[in-house]
Order: sequence, then structure tokens, then C-alpha cells
Amino acid sequence: MKLAIDETRCKGCNLCTKVCPYRIFKEGKNPNRRGIVVPELDRPERCTNCRLRHLYGRQLCGVCQLTCPDQAIHWMDEEPYELHKVAIEY
Repeated sequence: MKLAIDETRCKGCNLCTKVCPYRIFKEGKNPNRRGIVVPELDRPERCTNCRLRHLYGRQLCGVCQLTCPDQAIHWMDEEPYELHKVAIEY
């Protein structure tokens, strides 16, 4: 699973940047075509939900998705053999 932000729904409130325990969001720098500065993903491989959701078969965190007032955050299935980076932090 990988995290995705729907830019058409996001209003740029940046609540996700404040509530994420893994700090995978950062405030955006460039406005989109509607003039809204959408948060960016900063090393999403640190998110346990993105990495381990398939292994455990359930949602592990999801605080960003629950906090988003516009329901702009969701997880997408990855391709079967899509390469992705894994971060192990101690």
C-alpha cells in the first residue's frame, strides 16, 4: 500500500502535517492550479501503515486519514512487483 493525497479534494489545512506520528508530511511549497498549497509526502516509507498493512491485514495507524476534514488522504494498492524504498529507523 502507498499513501496518496487527492489534490482536487485537499484545501491545504495542513492538519496531516501536525498529527502524523511518523512525520511523513511536510508543508507544500508550490500552489496547485486552484492556488492551494497541498502538503507533500516526505519519506512516506516511514509510515507503518504503508509498509505493514498488507502483512497484518488491517489498518495500523491512519491518523492522517481520520483527521483530514476533506477526506483527501487514502491508500492505493501498489503494483505486484513495484520497487519501493524501506526505511528502518532505530
